[in-house]
Amino acid sequence: MNLEEFRDYCLNKKATTEEEPFGPGVIVFKVINKMYASTGVDRIPPSANLKCDPERAEELREQHSSILPGYHMNKKHWNTVILESELDDRLIMEMIDHSYDLVVSAFSKKEKELFQQFES
Repeated sequence: MNLEEFRDYCLNKKATTEEEPFGPGVIVFKVINKMYASTGVDRIPPSANLKCDPERAEELREQHSSILPGYHMNKKHWNTVILESELDDRLIMEMIDHSYDLVVSAFSKKEKELFQQFES
């Protein structure tokens, strides 16, 4: 999966916004103002940080050399995924979905109400 495909997949998720809160070149994808993915546009090879259940994060790192502890993130809850690697695009999409779902499942009542206002 290349960086543009990653970006497009994230932006097609319900209520997702794209921001650069850390300055130019670092794109953050948020759902109702909660980050679920980030990437640096100049990273070589292209990679992305994705939130992950801690047990699953460990398993994925053990199974795939292109999945690493989250760069500049809480390494217990975040993975860095090398996008242009041996990883199947379906696995990367599943990891994006998992990250997104983790964030959505932790919404407060108010955030859930805001989320429901967006069309699928």
